[in-house]
Amino acid sequence: MKPTGVLMVGSVPGASPQEVFTRLTTALPGRLPAVPDGETGERWNYIGWQLQRFPIAARRNELGGIPLADPALRRLVFTLAEIGPTGYDEAALSSYAEFRRLRQQHMIPSGVRFQIGLPSPYSVLAGHVKPELANAIEPLYEQRFEKTIDRILAEIPHDDVVIQWDLCFEMTALEFEQGRLKDPRHQAYFSSPRGVQAGLVARITSLCERIPKNVKVAFHLCYGDFRHKHFIEPQDTSLLVDLANALLEQEAIAPRTEWIHLPVPKDRTDPDYFAPLARLQLDAPGLQPPRIFLGLVHANDEAGTKTRIETAQRSLPFPFGVATECGLGRTPPEEIDSILRICKETTEEPIRESL
Repeated sequence: MKPTGVLMVGSVPGASPQEVFTRLTTALPGRLPAVPDGETGERWNYIGWQLQRFPIAARRNELGGIPLADPALRRLVFTLAEIGPTGYDEAALSSYAEFRRLRQQHMIPSGVRFQIGLPSPYSVLAGHVKPELANAIEPLYEQRFEKTIDRILAEIPHDDVVIQWDLCFEMTALEFEQGRLKDPRHQAYFSSPRGVQAGLVARITSLCERIPKNVKVAFHLCYGDFRHKHFIEPQDTSLLVDLANALLEQEAIAPRTEWIHLPVPKDRTDPDYFAPLARLQLDAPGLQPPRIFLGLVHANDEAGTKTRIETAQRSLPFPFGVATECGLGRTPPEEIDSILRICKETTEEPIRESL
């Protein structure tokens, strides 16, 4: 039996949200639980467009920041006025207007939600800000993010949207803590007596507590797509499962989580990679379990994709949908048609409608 449903993780090459919406819904009929706007324009490179929100003194030196001696770093004080608005609300509201127009024209089916992909503030800070200054800037940037969320959810009906948190530097921080990643830029900038995972989960939970309880959330657990490669290949799904379970233990998260997405490297057709997924805690009493989407679709590799699906199905006690490992914004345009065709050919419709 084929998997049911396709998740488009976020970014998709396209000139406009209209082009992306139309392309996805045409290529994947009956398979999308939600549709993203493609993160077109300056948003194509994940968090790259957020760099300008931070003072030059705070930016990492390799990103144009000013090298500062340690005493100077300790004396720096920042204010909210020095942290620019995120701009994610402007993008989301503009794209939602196009989403509604296309749905009125029946290009987007009813029941398909508008998907908003947001990086966690932690990922943005870890990627852009000097680690010595990140703790001082974090509460200010979080205020900017709170205003972003408030505006989005004041203007978009709550039953029409899913907010997907894209957690990339969370996974690399966990890999660094395990000793598998050596580059110090992946070390968590905060200290937590209960370990890195506890500190990350606390931050994500705080964000979700800001979101009204009737708004669906989702999680893209990511190992990066720098130059179309992961920062490090996961040994298996153990760390992904550990983080997913920790998130699903949170009252602010579990009752309204629509899906969790996990990557599957192209060469992992072995059951050892998938085996830890049997530990996922998806059956909380009285709750609709979140859907699992496995990022096992790779361009120009339908045979390999089918093998990965078959291995996962033999290994897992629950159904799943398919996806790519990461967003497609950095994918060569000539590969997109292959990816969409494989997604369609390896799945069936209809998907379960969102509640």
